Amino acid sequence: MGNWMNKEPPPPMVLVPPLFDFPPLAARTRMLESSYNMLFAKLALKCLFDDYFEEARHFSTRIMLKPIDDPHVDMIATVSGPLDHKPEENIVGNALFRWQRELDDPHTFMDLFVSNSDPVLRIRSSTYYPKWGFGAFGTIPLLMKKRISSEDYGVMGLRYGTGNLSFGAMLMPFAMKDELPKNAWLVSKMGRLTVGMQYEPQYGGKEDAKYKNLMNWSYAIGYGVGSGSPLSPSFNFGLELANSSVFIASFYQHVVVQRRVKNPLEEDEIVGITNYIDFGFELQTRIDDAKTANNIPESSFQVAASWQANKNFLLKGKVGPLSSSVAMAFKSWWKPSFTFSISATKDRVVGKTSYGFGIRVENLREASYQRADPNFVMLTPSKEHLAEGMVWKTGRRPMLQSDVNAGHFEGLPKELRPLGKIL
Repeated sequence: MGNWMNKEPPPPMVLVPPLFDFPPLAARTRMLESSYNMLFAKLALKCLFDDYFEEARHFSTRIMLKPIDDPHVDMIATVSGPLDHKPEENIVGNALFRWQRELDDPHTFMDLFVSNSDPVLRIRSSTYYPKWGFGAFGTIPLLMKKRISSEDYGVMGLRYGTGNLSFGAMLMPFAMKDELPKNAWLVSKMGRLTVGMQYEPQYGGKEDAKYKNLMNWSYAIGYGVGSGSPLSPSFNFGLELANSSVFIASFYQHVVVQRRVKNPLEEDEIVGITNYIDFGFELQTRIDDAKTANNIPESSFQVAASWQANKNFLLKGKVGPLSSSVAMAFKSWWKPSFTFSISATKDRVVGKTSYGFGIRVENLREASYQRADPNFVMLTPSKEHLAEGMVWKTGRRPMLQSDVNAGHFEGLPKELRPLGKIL
């Protein structure tokens, strides 16, 4: 009885919510792409600029499920189309069935894609051997309404990748001699600095050696700080000369902050919560003398930011020279999870605001509260965390060193680990 009367109050806790979408779905198929197109924060910027910004006056529905009995396979089905019926626009539906060899390794897989638009039926496969660093991959459209280019008959590729080096090439088996290869890349990382180059034979006639045309070459350099885990802040800055004609400067930062909780619905011992703030900027400027169409500016930019306040609410916004957009997403972490998003786009050319809607159902990525600091100790199966010893002072942010910052990811589930040690 005395022990019950003298029971100590529960220690203060800080919630560490899961990110809305990590790892990004594009990371599951990154072994089918050139490393040059995935590094230099390009994947993070694409997610920031595109995710949840629905096309104006359109809707999209996505269902992503995997069976409980066999987690090695999953299925993604999407339906999208205009909100108002237009004869020239059709509702597009497709489905993707995927098999993955290892649950924690997305690099070896095979998927089958079906759609009511081109390609009607497509198969993709990737195999990667981390022990030797070699991998092979391919994309084969089996059924298409019309085959126009050599790429429509299939693409095959070989790659070599380690933690500091990646090179490879993609070939089209039925392409003409002057179209080989489809592209080739070489990327190297030295500390926080990453440099790369890519060759894509898009310009030049049949009689010309396309590798001598500078417009078929792209170069990039990037500086990055951070572990790659979303529980750790990161910073990336990149410069790119694309096709020797377009200069691109980009900046991306992922910030992890902790704020006090002022929610009366939370328990008294909940004193704070971790928030995630992302900011990105991209500037493109043509540096050649090529004449562009009247409606295509020689330079453009876009700025975007997102704020995840808790596990259920995400707010995003972006600004460009021709339009501005804002998006809100609400997520329930049921099994499967359910996400509803709405976006508004202001077209400054015509002075009109349009809306788009999206619905997502998913159980591919599971909700997890993870340790962000040594002071966070696993408390209950709900994976909220103990924050014993943390002192909260108004206007002062505690400076803490975590296992994540130190690069210790073994205790984290796969959803919140870095994307991999291959460059």
